[in-house]
Amino acid sequence: MSAVTATTAGTTTSTIALAGRPVSRSLVNRRYIRIELKRVARNRRALIFGLIMPVAFLLIFGTDASYRTTMISAHTNVTAWITISMALYGAMVAAVSGGASVSVERAQGWTRHLRLTPLRPAAYILTKLTGALALGGVSVAVTLAVGAGMHARMTAAAWVGGALLAWLGSTVFAAFGLFMGYLLPTENIMQILGPVTALLSFAGGLFVPLTQGSVFYHIAQFTPVYGMAELVRWPLGGDFSWVAVVNVVAWGALFGLGAAWRFRRDTARV
Repeated sequence: MSAVTATTAGTTTSTIALAGRPVSRSLVNRRYIRIELKRVARNRRALIFGLIMPVAFLLIFGTDASYRTTMISAHTNVTAWITISMALYGAMVAAVSGGASVSVERAQGWTRHLRLTPLRPAAYILTKLTGALALGGVSVAVTLAVGAGMHARMTAAAWVGGALLAWLGSTVFAAFGLFMGYLLPTENIMQILGPVTALLSFAGGLFVPLTQGSVFYHIAQFTPVYGMAELVRWPLGGDFSWVAVVNVVAWGALFGLGAAWRFRRDTARV
């Protein structure tokens, strides 16, 4: 029986058999998903970026005592606005880090080995998104727990709705990280994607509220972060925006298709 083994970020990945135990052609490969989740749990860099940075930003931006009493709606204070924004940022960073790990796998020849198996490109993308979602979910939970300790005030529906939207919306940025993982060099990919993600967050109005009708407001609507920034804050009492929905769907499709295209091209020859 022949098999392929890969090592990612110091973690030895379980083997995927090429004979005797063929890889399923379905989109959901449970064995490979288990491998990916173990890899994510052992990736210290992704854990640091995804768990520590959003909490640090929350403590920096949300410690002003006046934010606890300043209300932006009947049941929501400024601390809550900052908390839900940082929860999305944490999910984004975690998802980007998880997706970008493909650059390491490429350098080690893992993706080329996968082409020797019946694993479909879409299944590979789905597995990566699953791993990124797992890390993003932990990041959202930790950030919201810290925000609750800082007296963030919002309704129960806002807590749940904001958390779910931030978590599920992180798939867009997992696809972004995956796409960039095929385009950027392994040695400094997170040194590039970290600042880029922060810059996109500022441009999309995640860190600072945008003034409607301003030049920056119109520019922000075309950035990848704008849509999710608007949607996660919608449960806090804002207006629902179809422009935000279109933004999320369009960028998610672009990044997902780009990642699938690069996967096919990168592994065209084995």
